[in-house]
Amino acid sequence: MTGFDLTIIGLGYVGMPLAKEATAAGLRVAGLDVDPHKIEELKAGRSYIDDLTDGDLDAMLSAGFTPTVDPSVLAGSSTIVICVPTPLDEDRRPDLSAVVNASRTVAGQLRPGTLVVLESTTWPGTTDEVVRPILEESGLRAGVDFHLAFSPERIDPGNPKYGVRNTPKVVGGYTEACRERACAFYSRFIERVVPVSGTREAEMAKLLENTYRHVNIALVNEMAIFCDELGVNLWEAIEAAATKPFGFQKFLPGPGVGGHCIPVDPSYLSYTVRKLGYPFRFVELAQEINERMPSYVVTRVQRLLNRARKPVNGSHVVLLGVTYKPDISDTRETPAVPVAEALLELGADLSYCDPFVKEWSVKGRVIPRRESLEEAVEEADVAVLLQQHSAFDLDTVERKARLVLDTRGVLTESDRVERL
Repeated sequence: MTGFDLTIIGLGYVGMPLAKEATAAGLRVAGLDVDPHKIEELKAGRSYIDDLTDGDLDAMLSAGFTPTVDPSVLAGSSTIVICVPTPLDEDRRPDLSAVVNASRTVAGQLRPGTLVVLESTTWPGTTDEVVRPILEESGLRAGVDFHLAFSPERIDPGNPKYGVRNTPKVVGGYTEACRERACAFYSRFIERVVPVSGTREAEMAKLLENTYRHVNIALVNEMAIFCDELGVNLWEAIEAAATKPFGFQKFLPGPGVGGHCIPVDPSYLSYTVRKLGYPFRFVELAQEINERMPSYVVTRVQRLLNRARKPVNGSHVVLLGVTYKPDISDTRETPAVPVAEALLELGADLSYCDPFVKEWSVKGRVIPRRESLEEAVEEADVAVLLQQHSAFDLDTVERKARLVLDTRGVLTESDRVERL
């Protein structure tokens, strides 16, 4: 395999949209992944990504997109972009094993003049201190023999307005020449490229974006708890505050945070600060608040059932929406899992309704799926709206449910419907 303009390592929710835009711009693109099942699905024209239809994939394949498990494809690529996962380990420390493995794979195939870009979210210094030394084991020097840069992914799954092409692309290079080469590459298919002085600034930009959201979500989540006790309608107060045309951005409370960024990325920043010898108290407090929201949701479910003179034990509870955000199938880090775990521990007869998730299990226990929203809420002692999928008929939920806890603030409160 030779002559690729771009090879993307990691064909997930970041790599595939990137491949789509690059292919559409006329670049010859290859995709490398260690999972042979993914490669088989892609070659057969079957997309496993929410933001990529089978039709999109067919168009990519027709335009020359080449999915493969063969790392030799890297040797014939002028640009290599690493888009592998960077999760947390069991101790909630950064797990860079996928980045390290991908870098070693690149080092084994690296050729002079190649541009290598890391897009995986990580702590500041990773590109220079972790990736660069591995790549230089090839005998080539970064900034001299090959170009090295960091450009954080900004994918927002399910966002109908902003995608790869029209979301500004932050780019930092190991050297100024590395940055210029990376900016020129991304400018071929992204509308606006934002250069910064180095890789560390680009790495920090991504962590700052998500830490900002994390902290502000934690603020309104904590306010939701004490506003309930004070008898204050926080949802109304938020909408009133949002009428101010300056100095305020609206954040809403919920059952907890989920997905690939918000629960994970701030921990990378906290890890970086702790290496300096002190804690990042803002982030750690936000983490504590957001992680306790699922248990608070269960407390509110208990309160609703108590008012109906029913215990949680033996009551039928249905969870509406178990993904981490609306209208996608992604359940990574979803707060629905700790909510379900706590309800099962209390003896609830648990089921779920979600048009995007056909099978769902919690700690190895398969949770029954309800196909009909109307039947699900009619038969449950209490329905818990965790995610407001557009496919849900909210009027049906309000009219048919015996009791509802609305964690998203989208239902009208009544004697049967209570907002978080």
